[in-house]
Amino acid sequence: MTTTVPDQLHIRWLGTVAYHEALAVQEGLFEHGAGDHLLLLEHPHVFTHGARAELDKNLLVDPASVGADLVAVNRGGDLTYHGPGQLVGYPILALDGLTGPRQHVCAVEGLVIETLQELGLADVGRLDDYPGVWVEPQGANPRKICAIGVRFGRGRTMHGFALNNTTDLRFMRDHIVPCGIGDKPVTSLAEEGVSATMEQVVGVVSRLAAQRWGKAGAERQDVAWKHRPEDLSRFSRGEGPGDIVRGGGDHRVAAEPVRLRGRLAQAGVGAGLSITERKPEWLRPKVSHGPEVLALKRTIRELGLVTVCEEAGCPNLSECWADGTATFMILGERCTRACGFCLIDTRQPLEPDPDEPGRVAEAVARMGLAHAVVTMVARDDLADSGAAAVAATIAAVRRRNPATAIEVLVSDMRGEPAAIDAVIAAAPDVFNHNLETVARLQRAVRPSAGYARSLGVLARAKAAGLVTKSGLIVGMGERDDEVAGALADLAGIGTDIVTIGQYLRPTSHHLPVARWVEPPAFDEYRRIGEARGIRHVEASPLTRSSYHARQAASGVPSATPVSLSVRS
Repeated sequence: MTTTVPDQLHIRWLGTVAYHEALAVQEGLFEHGAGDHLLLLEHPHVFTHGARAELDKNLLVDPASVGADLVAVNRGGDLTYHGPGQLVGYPILALDGLTGPRQHVCAVEGLVIETLQELGLADVGRLDDYPGVWVEPQGANPRKICAIGVRFGRGRTMHGFALNNTTDLRFMRDHIVPCGIGDKPVTSLAEEGVSATMEQVVGVVSRLAAQRWGKAGAERQDVAWKHRPEDLSRFSRGEGPGDIVRGGGDHRVAAEPVRLRGRLAQAGVGAGLSITERKPEWLRPKVSHGPEVLALKRTIRELGLVTVCEEAGCPNLSECWADGTATFMILGERCTRACGFCLIDTRQPLEPDPDEPGRVAEAVARMGLAHAVVTMVARDDLADSGAAAVAATIAAVRRRNPATAIEVLVSDMRGEPAAIDAVIAAAPDVFNHNLETVARLQRAVRPSAGYARSLGVLARAKAAGLVTKSGLIVGMGERDDEVAGALADLAGIGTDIVTIGQYLRPTSHHLPVARWVEPPAFDEYRRIGEARGIRHVEASPLTRSSYHARQAASGVPSATPVSLSVRS
């Protein structure tokens, strides 16, 4: 059976995203050319400039003194500003043969003009010789409300527009000469007397963009619109793992923590299945601790190592260990995050063990592994998020076992480019970072992470020439069309391998299971992902990130990583 996928416009509201993270996603979508996308988001304070910007004349302050970054960008235009209250839109589109650069710029301007008019700002339009969108362009005092800067290559576009809604205009009036235009003021919807929430503006832009660029319709996914930094589950910071409840009858089940219920409600997820509900037969792994499993367990214990197989309660432990495969978890067994699905301990972590890389290499040698998988707990307490330890482990395994392929499964490392590049420079054969869930559920499932950040991490590794891999967990409240959308996003940035498996709730303090996803649905996920261009999709109820890792990687040709200069 061949699955076809529609040529839709994929619209994403991504919330607040650091500029370098959004740029990595953009560049991945631009380079790999898998479908049309519109990214909508806000940035923290940042000044960006094209190659011909006159910074000595147009940058009026030290960016750090006003809490802003300064970033050089491969696009047209001079110096501009992005920040809270400003809607930034990045259309990454394939242009048809009739649409050139100027026509595309006019189309972006037209989208913004129609949006503003629908929101109640009537007198808006273009101003001769000045790109962007202006209020009262033919009047005595034209005011710029939207900047536009785009890049073209191989028939595709990236970058886009920055529409001021409730933007703090001091950043453009006092700190820079925006777009090098010193004699014309800037404005915003709020300053012009139009009151609109960002959600309202995004809604209008999305609908009009779908009409303009959706060749075969459009699909939209949003990250949650409400989020508080303190939204962490009770399974965090020593507050206990909750109750593991088996059976039914008179057993009492602890209620989910209030914050967890609140995050789920914001994401539109209900109470889910009871933790006592019996699992379907297809979710019952065959457990058999034979001599191979016991021998591997002894090796792990003798070398003082930790496996994620045991710590995360993987249902495939006996199958994988009997096959002589295990996933080593480095940097301790305590994680600094509190993801709603994960069983890993979240107490205060211990200092990294400098001898751990050598012990992992020794274990790989004793086990005779052809494909070694190394994962990590999140270590946000470390300056480099644990990147040096991951790189050292790769190097140690390679020295001791030069014929062994090395796969790493890493955290997002807080999105820090230097940390991610340190792992990339160590050149693992497979670079794995899990997206985990769909855009809407990110903040309920893993409140310390981000959808765009994870895509950016993967795009950065792919741009460096690595084989990239990611994973999704289903059954946490997502819809099938949202899974298809996440696969479109992963395919769009060139991800080579994707794993998809059923969520199993470890304790009563974790996310409830919203549904049991039946085996035929996993077959369809695989067909959709591979039709999108993902080279291998491993999908089944019991699939986990490292399940059949060697087999999956063997079907994907390795690229030669580019060299990177990494500074500590």
